[in-house]
Amino acid sequence: MTNFLKKTFARLIKDEKGVTLVEYGIALTLAVTVGVGALTVLGTDVDAEMGQASGVLQAND
Repeated sequence: MTNFLKKTFARLIKDEKGVTLVEYGIALTLAVTVGVGALTVLGTDVDAEMGQASGVLQAND
């Protein structure tokens, strides 16, 4: 039984397919997180600018 476990663990250590998948997962998570953060900041800035423009247009009526 222990020999089987040793062979299985040795095979898993040499197998790098799962490692690549994890790296892609981490990269995708990071890219999504940065994208959401950037869009949130951009959305807040656009909202503020639109509010100012709306105020100026209403004042000119």
